[in-house]
Amino acid sequence: QLQASGGGLVQAGGSLRLSCAAAKRTLSNNAMGWFRQAPGKEREIVAAINWNGAATYLADSVKGRFTISKDVARGTGYLQMNSVKPEDTAVYYCAAALGSALTTEASRYRYWGRGTLVTVSS
Repeated sequence: QLQASGGGLVQAGGSLRLSCAAAKRTLSNNAMGWFRQAPGKEREIVAAINWNGAATYLADSVKGRFTISKDVARGTGYLQMNSVKPEDTAVYYCAAALGSALTTEASRYRYWGRGTLVTVSS
């Protein structure tokens, strides 16, 4: 079970930092990803990172605004969200893969958090 935190209500143009950690294990050697699901829409990948942060992926919709990072020692993942827009409103889920390589495929993620709601007001 993963625990995502840091969501909340923010005005457009503002910033939020989401964090993700495992309750009973370390994620130091796992690739991690952030997904989101907006009301009435399918879940989509937002960002992904390999186990040590050397490789990252950002969806086109968030490039230049979001940053994904990972603290290998703590096994914690982060999603820094800057210049947020109303269309970023969604439930954000963090996930950890079984392997260490970066992946954008949801099916390759083994561990999922419950999600944290991000609401961006205009």
